[in-house]
Amino acid sequence: MAVWALGINHTTAPLDLRGRFAFAIDQIAPTLQALRQSFSHHPEAAIISTCNRTEIYCAGEAHQPDHTLDWLAHCGGVSPAVLRSHIYTLEDSQAARHAFRVASGLDSMVLGEPQILGQMKDAVRAAEDAGALGTTLNQMFQRSFAVAKEVRTSTEIGAHSISMAAAAVRLAGQLFEDLGSVRVLFVGAGEMIELAATHFAAKNPKSIAIANRTLERGEKLAVRFGGEVMRLADLPERLHEFDAVVSCTASTLPIIGLGAVERALKKRRHRPMFMVDLAVPRDIEPEVKALEDIYLYTVDDLASVVQTAQANRQAAVAQAEAIIDAGVLSFMHWMVQRDPVHGVVPLIQQLNAQADEWRAAEIARARKRLAKGEDLDAVLEALSRGLTQKMLHGAMAELHSGDPAHREQTTQAISRLFLRSQGNNRQ
Repeated sequence: MAVWALGINHTTAPLDLRGRFAFAIDQIAPTLQALRQSFSHHPEAAIISTCNRTEIYCAGEAHQPDHTLDWLAHCGGVSPAVLRSHIYTLEDSQAARHAFRVASGLDSMVLGEPQILGQMKDAVRAAEDAGALGTTLNQMFQRSFAVAKEVRTSTEIGAHSISMAAAAVRLAGQLFEDLGSVRVLFVGAGEMIELAATHFAAKNPKSIAIANRTLERGEKLAVRFGGEVMRLADLPERLHEFDAVVSCTASTLPIIGLGAVERALKKRRHRPMFMVDLAVPRDIEPEVKALEDIYLYTVDDLASVVQTAQANRQAAVAQAEAIIDAGVLSFMHWMVQRDPVHGVVPLIQQLNAQADEWRAAEIARARKRLAKGEDLDAVLEALSRGLTQKMLHGAMAELHSGDPAHREQTTQAISRLFLRSQGNNRQ
């Protein structure tokens, strides 16, 4: 079985290119179906898509990363040549190592951040629900989760990490003298917005509002943080009321346009607005950043802020890498055991199938003899003798054939296989 992975992330591709390959969780199943049907032999597949990365993991009879890349390029509406200049491709142990590092937070913009582990589990669950996850990928991902747990419990990889949400609060604090006088609007009601709202709420802002497509989900967050909820459709008319805006939705198109922000600034008499766009693709049109009184930050802009706490964690990284190395070795050993040519598992399956065939044949013969009215003890004796003869036939034939050197090796092997338990049987 071959395993391969390819992807783009915050270190290899700009935000706008990553946005072309962002998949919402409800898009995963049909996308996986389309991917697998593009192959002549449908491989196992899973897609991980976050604000910082989109990665495809596959397992099949042979490595086919080029076909996977061509399919992904077509899916995102770019040429394979353009995508190839930003993509990384990994096979077998390197693919497993990458998955283990991602799960452990070692490949994140925020070193050691725990959110990616939950996102990976959601992606694996979506692949499983779509019927795209087979034994090999399931084994690799389950082992990646176990490695991530060991990394987080055995090292300090996540200690003092600065999350994207915390970085946003830090930047807001540099713009506004007192966050207690700031009105904050959160657009969306997903996990990232919940995290951001938690960090901002700790600074006791003047007011908090949640704008979301569905009021029900927005109300849950609003109640939690003592804020108000508003419809997304009302956002353009009320944008001027807020000093800080943090947006992260699953929209495929920007929901806050240049015109709406210009009108809001005019109503604010050009008092500055702090805006954070955590969405991929963008929620806020990029042209907004050029406005004089707007301070707009994207996930890529926050990179320098979140890097500042990483220097002190290099020792923890070395520990984590050692744990990952052990996990990769274990997974590759499991893969080798299942190899149809050299693996142990296929041989065990063949032995079990052969034994079942012998057993079925002898039982069928015994039933026929019983149906004819033969003595039960005689039938059982014949059944046991028939099974024994079938089991020993190959060994006996090897002992009576071949040259003396070969016979000596055969004698030792048969002794180990058939006679090693005699001592236990006599007890």
